[in-house]
Amino acid sequence: MVTLYREAAWRIAVYGRDHGTPHFHIEGPGFRASVSIEALELIVGAVPAAILRAARNWARRHQSELMATWRELNG
Repeated sequence: MVTLYREAAWRIAVYGRDHGTPHFHIEGPGFRASVSIEALELIVGAVPAAILRAARNWARRHQSELMATWRELNG
């Protein structure tokens, strides 16, 4: 698992040996969700709306880094 971004109450991570569509995880106390890297759509899980919005904004600016990390860990 590689944490690519961290806020006080949540983080964005990419896991190795993961499956399915390339995605990242948004994790925090009491929530966890997977979001597709390409479309930035929620795949599974639940996350507070403000955190999802902030995570998508960060991910939009770092899509190439997210995809490169996904490929490195899951290629």
